[in-house]
Amino acid sequence: MNAARFQAIASAFPRLRIAVIGDFCLDRYLEIDPARGEVSIETGLAVYNVVNVRSQPGAAGTILNNLVALGVGEIHPVGFCGLDGEGFELRRSLLARAGTRLDHFIETDLRRTFTYCKPLVMEPDRAPLELNRLDSKNWSPTPESLQRQLIDSVRRLAGEGHVDAFILMDQVDVPDTGVITSLLLEAVRQLVVEHPRLLILADSRRSLSGWPPVCLKMNAVELSTLMKTRAGLSLDEIREAAVVLAQRNSRDVFVTLSERGILGATSGGEVHHVPSLPIRGEIDIVGAGDAVTANLTCALAAGASTHEAVVIANAAASVVIHQLGTTGMASPAQVAELLG
Repeated sequence: MNAARFQAIASAFPRLRIAVIGDFCLDRYLEIDPARGEVSIETGLAVYNVVNVRSQPGAAGTILNNLVALGVGEIHPVGFCGLDGEGFELRRSLLARAGTRLDHFIETDLRRTFTYCKPLVMEPDRAPLELNRLDSKNWSPTPESLQRQLIDSVRRLAGEGHVDAFILMDQVDVPDTGVITSLLLEAVRQLVVEHPRLLILADSRRSLSGWPPVCLKMNAVELSTLMKTRAGLSLDEIREAAVVLAQRNSRDVFVTLSERGILGATSGGEVHHVPSLPIRGEIDIVGAGDAVTANLTCALAAGASTHEAVVIANAAASVVIHQLGTTGMASPAQVAELLG
């Protein structure tokens, strides 16, 4: 792909309207200064003094952050937060993102706000050191009334032609405790029938088994699990499995391969493998997969071929892994620089 072709694709990003349906969480970073360490008089334990707190949307919110960085014109988060302090922070962070509309983002007292609290030890001339994370999650099933509200939002966004693409992001550990529940997936399955040309790309940290026939994005281990094959597949075996899955669903399949790059398979049997770009220093892989999801969706929605979408997403992932101590994102200018 040359620079002119990438610019032609990226020039369409400001006209795109994309809905992100999934588990939005608050990423809260606590920056610790070890030089200000103390010992608690009461407990005798070490005290970590926090000198700065910063927050941003995480999980599905990381995908949204990447869409904002790409300059997408209109972004519709479909999800929920609790009526708590973390929910206030999350909504405030979302509202600060250009192009983000919260018409379908629900505040509810039936759920707590999904939160990742990340303590970071900050020392001069060193990469941030992340300590044990403190998570706040929902462990009970999402109330059906809330599920119905989310489904209604999804149907309205699709039915009224308000969006060019949907991204589905399942981040929770326990099935049916987040946004992407069995009930919502059945509604998406019906949407695929009613709107066969609507671009829908899905990712799940647990499993995509039994999901509707949409574009699927996963890593090699998840592909092995989904296709019930042995772990540690060779590249040729990954190619074969991805094509089988793409043909089964009549939709593209994308597989992230860590240091081996990204592979895209089409229902027509084509396979596009793009090797990863060279490492340019210390790396942090957090957020790379979400950057891939956002860039694949934007590129495809803007008219890119499967191969072009993989090239762009691969470059975006390379940008993100070189951003330390944060869940990074990639702008068109940064992607263009690598592609050039």
